[in-house]
Amino acid sequence: MHAPMNMKYGFRIRTRSGAIVDNLLIFGRDEPEAERKLRQMYMGCEILEMRNVASGGVRGVPVSYEDVVDLISRR
Repeated sequence: MHAPMNMKYGFRIRTRSGAIVDNLLIFGRDEPEAERKLRQMYMGCEILEMRNVASGGVRGVPVSYEDVVDLISRR
Protein backbone atom coordinates (compact mmCIF):
# COMPACT_ATOMS: atom_id res chain seq x y z
CA MET A 1 0.00 0.00 0.00
CA HIS A 2 1.33 3.44 -0.94
CA ALA A 3 1.78 6.28 1.53
CA PRO A 4 -0.71 9.12 1.08
CA MET A 5 0.48 11.84 -1.30
CA ASN A 6 1.11 15.15 0.43
CA MET A 7 0.57 18.33 -1.51
CA LYS A 8 1.95 21.76 -0.74
CA TYR A 9 -0.56 24.58 -0.27
CA GLY A 10 0.28 28.27 -0.25
CA PHE A 11 -1.65 30.73 1.89
CA ARG A 12 -1.89 34.46 2.31
CA ILE A 13 -3.48 35.30 5.65
CA ARG A 14 -4.31 38.15 7.99
CA THR A 15 -3.51 37.32 11.61
CA ARG A 16 -5.89 38.27 14.40
CA SER A 17 -3.58 41.21 15.20
CA GLY A 18 -3.94 42.44 11.60
CA ALA A 19 -0.53 41.49 10.20
CA ILE A 20 -0.46 40.09 6.65
CA VAL A 21 1.56 36.89 6.13
CA ASP A 22 2.39 36.08 2.49
CA ASN A 23 3.65 32.84 0.98
CA LEU A 24 2.91 30.62 3.96
CA LEU A 25 3.49 27.02 2.77
CA ILE A 26 1.84 24.04 4.48
CA PHE A 27 1.82 20.37 3.50
CA GLY A 28 -1.38 18.36 3.60
CA ARG A 29 -3.14 15.42 1.96
CA ASP A 30 -5.86 17.82 0.77
CA GLU A 31 -7.05 21.43 1.16
CA PRO A 32 -9.11 20.84 4.33
CA GLU A 33 -6.16 19.21 6.11
CA ALA A 34 -3.79 22.04 5.13
CA GLU A 35 -6.35 24.61 6.30
CA ARG A 36 -6.82 22.73 9.59
CA LYS A 37 -3.05 22.77 10.19
CA LEU A 38 -2.93 26.48 9.37
CA ARG A 39 -5.73 27.29 11.82
CA GLN A 40 -3.95 25.33 14.57
CA MET A 41 -0.88 27.54 14.15
CA TYR A 42 -2.69 30.84 13.47
CA MET A 43 -5.85 30.76 15.57
CA GLY A 44 -8.38 33.38 14.54
CA CYS A 45 -6.67 34.20 11.24
CA GLU A 46 -8.49 35.23 8.07
CA ILE A 47 -7.48 33.35 4.92
CA LEU A 48 -7.10 35.88 2.10
CA GLU A 49 -5.82 33.48 -0.55
CA MET A 50 -5.18 29.75 -0.89
CA ARG A 51 -3.45 27.98 -3.78
CA ASN A 52 -2.04 24.58 -4.62
CA VAL A 53 1.73 24.84 -5.06
CA ALA A 54 3.51 22.36 -7.32
CA SER A 55 5.89 20.38 -5.16
CA GLY A 56 9.40 19.89 -6.45
CA GLY A 57 8.90 16.33 -7.58
CA VAL A 58 11.08 14.13 -9.73
CA ARG A 59 13.23 15.92 -12.28
CA GLY A 60 12.80 15.12 -15.94
CA VAL A 61 16.48 14.59 -16.75
CA PRO A 62 19.07 13.54 -14.17
CA VAL A 63 22.13 15.77 -13.88
CA SER A 64 25.55 14.13 -13.85
CA TYR A 65 28.61 15.21 -11.88
CA GLU A 66 30.35 16.17 -15.13
CA ASP A 67 27.45 18.44 -16.11
CA VAL A 68 27.72 20.27 -12.80
CA VAL A 69 31.51 20.67 -13.11
CA ASP A 70 31.11 21.99 -16.68
CA LEU A 71 28.51 24.48 -15.51
CA ILE A 72 30.72 25.73 -12.66
CA SER A 73 33.90 25.98 -14.77
CA ARG A 74 32.31 28.05 -17.58
CA ARG A 75 33.06 31.75 -17.70
